[in-house]
Amino acid sequence: MTHASHPQLLQPLADDWLHFAAMECTQDPLYVAICRLVAQSPELLSLCLLTRPEQRRPNLLLAAIHERVLLGVSHALCDYFPSVGGQRAPDAGLATALHDFVAQQQEPISAHLRSSHTQTNEIGRCAVLWPVLAHIAQAADGAPLALLDVGSSAGLNLGVDAYTVSYQREGGEWLVGGEPCDDVAQVRCDLRGDGNPLDRLTDKGGAWRLTHRLGLDPLPVDVHDAQATRWLQACVWPCDTVRQHRLRLALDMARQRSWPVQQTGPDSVDAILAWLDSLPGDVQPVVLNSWVLCYFSDQDRAHHEQAMVDLVRERGAVWVSAEAPSLRPTDMALPATPPNDPKGATLWCQVSHPAGEVRQRALAWSHPHGAWLQWLEQAM
Repeated sequence: MTHASHPQLLQPLADDWLHFAAMECTQDPLYVAICRLVAQSPELLSLCLLTRPEQRRPNLLLAAIHERVLLGVSHALCDYFPSVGGQRAPDAGLATALHDFVAQQQEPISAHLRSSHTQTNEIGRCAVLWPVLAHIAQAADGAPLALLDVGSSAGLNLGVDAYTVSYQREGGEWLVGGEPCDDVAQVRCDLRGDGNPLDRLTDKGGAWRLTHRLGLDPLPVDVHDAQATRWLQACVWPCDTVRQHRLRLALDMARQRSWPVQQTGPDSVDAILAWLDSLPGDVQPVVLNSWVLCYFSDQDRAHHEQAMVDLVRERGAVWVSAEAPSLRPTDMALPATPPNDPKGATLWCQVSHPAGEVRQRALAWSHPHGAWLQWLEQAM
């Protein structure tokens, strides 16, 4: 392994890994243990220096290791990974297994660190996107919708109308959108807050139609590429077997239905304009970005926001932005943060152009992966 000759370069990395263990992956005991081991290991920390600065996060090395496990490498470390059936809890043998595994797989792991980037295509967010689209369709008097997903990865969220989406109230009652089926990806979400307006968005009166869809991404994932889709699975934490199964089903559905994804440059505005020009006049265009803006520079974020506002004003599009609250549209007031999980919550915002005036509104708070949803009364 590579040894860093400058310890001052490694200490900030060690702090990042300890923070990740304490704050980011607390629900995954294996990753908590691995993060603490990496923080104590100059050999493992030095590998992180292979990454590009903007990708120098614990997630990338964790995913690079997980990808090798998912590939089927035969090694004792795999016994710790639930994603491949491992049932061994983190113990004293984990450190030896981890170091030996990384030493054996150093070449492909290093290749990932140099060239890959953390990438998810989390269809759990469809639990929020589903009622957001129903809400937009109601405001458009039931017009069919056209959805463009900026930063779409494999384009799996384009299938929002194909999945079964289920919501559970705090009292145990369920609301369901779509028809449950064994070969259909199912998204489940806990509803939070009082007076939730999802009743009329999920019943038959809240039906909506998605007639046009397109994904844009600088590095789209080909759903027929086994290596590329394995990397998507590697970016899902190994303890979350529900998300692993859901992702496999969604990928199978995408292969069958061929939801379109187009490669674009860092600036997607021209591609969005071309898409808008291709649409019939009777559809309501919706442009979505979800957990994308954090990868933009400040200048690129400002450019994207201005372009989206212009498209709303001039082309009648609706812009939906689901990002960290600090990345909400400029001048939008921050609604009261949810009582649970306030630090990691996603804020869903809508910018539209009713009655000739650009209007910004916060629609909902949610878990980053859609595990819970709190719809905001001010959105209605």
